[in-house]
Amino acid sequence: MNASLLAISVALAAQSQPPIDEDQRASAETIVVAAPRIIALEKVATAEDEPATSPDGAAFIAQQPGAALVDNGALSGQVQMRGLFGERIALRINGQHFATGGPNAMDPAMHYAPMVLIDRVEIARGISPVRDGPGLGGGINTVLKQVGFSAGETLALQADLSGQYRSVDDGIALGGIAGLASARWRIGLIASEERGSDTRFPGGRIATTGYQRAVYGAHAGFRTGSGELSIEYRRQQTGRSGNPPFAMDIIYFNTDFARLAFEGNLSDRVRLEAHASYAGVSHRMNNFEQRPAPATAMTRQSDTYADTMGTGMALRFGSAMRHVRLGADVELIDKGYMLYNPLAAAFFIHPLDHAKSDRLGAFVEWRSGVGPIELELGARIDRHRAQTGAPRFGPGVPAGPADLARAFAGADRSWSGTTVDASARLWAELGAITPRLTLARKTRAPSLIERFSWLPTEASGGLADGNIYVGSPALKPESAWIAEAGFDWSGASAHVRPVLYYRRIDDFIQGVPFDATPGLVDTRVEMVAQANGDATPLRFANTDAEIWGADVAFGTRITGPLRIDGVASYVRGTRRDIADDLYRMAPANGRLALTWDAGHWSMAMEGQAVAAQRNVSRTNGEAASSGYFLANLYGHWMVRAGLRLDIGIENLFDRYYLEHLSGYNRVQGSDVPLNTRLPGAGRSAFLRLRWAVN
Repeated sequence: MNASLLAISVALAAQSQPPIDEDQRASAETIVVAAPRIIALEKVATAEDEPATSPDGAAFIAQQPGAALVDNGALSGQVQMRGLFGERIALRINGQHFATGGPNAMDPAMHYAPMVLIDRVEIARGISPVRDGPGLGGGINTVLKQVGFSAGETLALQADLSGQYRSVDDGIALGGIAGLASARWRIGLIASEERGSDTRFPGGRIATTGYQRAVYGAHAGFRTGSGELSIEYRRQQTGRSGNPPFAMDIIYFNTDFARLAFEGNLSDRVRLEAHASYAGVSHRMNNFEQRPAPATAMTRQSDTYADTMGTGMALRFGSAMRHVRLGADVELIDKGYMLYNPLAAAFFIHPLDHAKSDRLGAFVEWRSGVGPIELELGARIDRHRAQTGAPRFGPGVPAGPADLARAFAGADRSWSGTTVDASARLWAELGAITPRLTLARKTRAPSLIERFSWLPTEASGGLADGNIYVGSPALKPESAWIAEAGFDWSGASAHVRPVLYYRRIDDFIQGVPFDATPGLVDTRVEMVAQANGDATPLRFANTDAEIWGADVAFGTRITGPLRIDGVASYVRGTRRDIADDLYRMAPANGRLALTWDAGHWSMAMEGQAVAAQRNVSRTNGEAASSGYFLANLYGHWMVRAGLRLDIGIENLFDRYYLEHLSGYNRVQGSDVPLNTRLPGAGRSAFLRLRWAVN
């Protein structure tokens, strides 16, 4: 951890990387977190690196103030931001939003962002701008490495390659980019390969936590005048990877991404931004290849798919600091999955069959100022439609699920509605201090799983709480009223940024008891759920909630090359309709790092403190957790220009601890008891080497 990442300022990317959008430079709310750099340290104010050794970028983002990691598996981690996670956050990769392929979100957005390929992460901590689409909370855009335009007229080689080993799971990661670029053309290849075995902890191994993943693709850009036309394609193949918090493990994800975009000035005061994209996910999971196989009758496999097509266009009239932006966007999603027994051909059922979600949106943003006060006002309206087909099933399906399928086939399986978002962000640069205020109304339409899951299963969109759920076709969209206030202060050798926030959420979608008599099995849904191991199923329903908290980032130079930096976060979420806490709220936590930065090398000792979490959800059967303290040691050495070595030890004293946001073990034969929270990783040494030429 170091000052450049904890200071709330825009960290500019190296010249060989894609440029940061002008609106992000102008905004007081967007943080750009850069991945480890290999440029010489004396060329920048501070080192732009953040130690992160896990395969996914979710753990990397979770080290920022207000963020936390929802650990559902080595490749299935989700980012929590100020108490919200999953589809409540506007998540994108290279500016592209897409639907996850698994009904339990085994492939959240950061599943598609291997750490060795990340260039930077653009984080809107409080609310996401309306131009990025609807979303209840903040926004994250993870930008992968790309070959960038160079200054010369002739094509020149660019490369950025990394390799890493970490001991806790014998994980190996190799990847990077290579290509040619000039002032007008750029073309590059991107690739990575990662493999790891079961994670160790003080007391043994966490069974079924190995993973494997590969990415390859190409990208190109053509600069004409003041505009750029870009195109990219990536293929990701995730192999057998364990997910102990879920009833099944990943067998594969085969995913294709394609995106075409243009950005450029049509005149001195008019800028065009347009894009079209496609993402296609094919996924298989089962409960017998990577964990002890169940009885033949309970052998299960699931094949799923998710296709997302999106397009959008916006015109910006004015400059980056003073403008009006008008835009529109469209997103079309098609999802489905089949659950079956591969040992019994007659047993198959489609809990979600060709479910479609369409959204048509339009927005306007105004960026201006009055005296010392800067402001950004935005509003958007979205028209949503959702529908699903009548479920198909085989002759081997028992009478209970078959009856539920027939009943759902005869019910209304469509919904349409309109959501309206509005936001106002104000700040004033008053010398060393910048006060900030945000007021907003943000919305989220229910997911296809929340609305149309008629079969009682553990498909919950990534909650991983062990409960069985069914959907509710009549769900209303969530709407949140948001207020945030804080300030930035930056002196000659110190900085601090505290933020207070409050969200009042109406129609918050939460699992509630299926009927008024939980435990009394007197409905078909409860009978089927009981046969699947849970006689008290939950149904997704609209409730009321509120979330409030605070976070802060700070740092100061003590003397010479010695400095201290830190972050601290607190969040609390409760139901407003009943006396209960919201599920999976991160406990209060903080990090403090003491760093000796000697220019071409540095060493840092970091302490991480996490408080006990007693405010837990009774509805979700959530267990409380104890607090803990971890120590980490990090260092780096600039071997020579373009070659950087990072080393470190995480959990230095091999402390046993339980992360509150981790899932519960579902795998028999593990060193972790069944149905108990998964422990954190034990002591882990790592080594990372990065080489670049441009």
